[in-house]
Amino acid sequence: MGARLVRGGRRGHAGAALSALPAPWWDGPPLLPEPDGRGPVDLVLLDRDGTLNVQVEGGYVTRPEELRLLPGAADAVGRLTAAGLTTVLVTNQRGVARGLMTAADLRAVHDRLRAGLAAAGGRLDAVAVCPHERGTCRCRKPRPGLFEEVLRRAPWAEPGRCVMLGDKPGDLAPAEGLGMRAEGVSPSRPLSGLVTDLLG
Repeated sequence: MGARLVRGGRRGHAGAALSALPAPWWDGPPLLPEPDGRGPVDLVLLDRDGTLNVQVEGGYVTRPEELRLLPGAADAVGRLTAAGLTTVLVTNQRGVARGLMTAADLRAVHDRLRAGLAAAGGRLDAVAVCPHERGTCRCRKPRPGLFEEVLRRAPWAEPGRCVMLGDKPGDLAPAEGLGMRAEGVSPSRPLSGLVTDLLG
């Protein structure tokens, strides 16, 4: 990621116990700008591994050269960008907590991802990352913290007009719990097809 990763915030009165939990990392503007026009949705949220790039079985993408975009993924994000939709990546990256990569390594991987998407005209407006170990935070999917962070950064967005596209049930459940639409990515329902349906 080109910008510096910063700790996110939380909405509402979380209480002392919740406020002590680590926050997600945020790479994007402090507030996402409201689009000029009203598209089919307010926000598109995307999972990363298994949705945009090839999942490393039993491991993590820890270096830029390990990142391989899935066929059609860059074109799909390019079409979202061309349609003027705000697109945010929401991703668990526990490899950071396990010491397998640093924040700088993750930035480099996401720089590579953004470059690959840009080659097809695509853009990520922001990236929200959970770098934490299981059970130590509120933002690791399937908990809702990443999604709450995105909504906090886009106060103009209505949850019912947001869509999450991901390949695992844990990607989709927190979005549905907040009233968002959620669509599963699979070999029979690739991202490119879901974007075509979304854009009509």
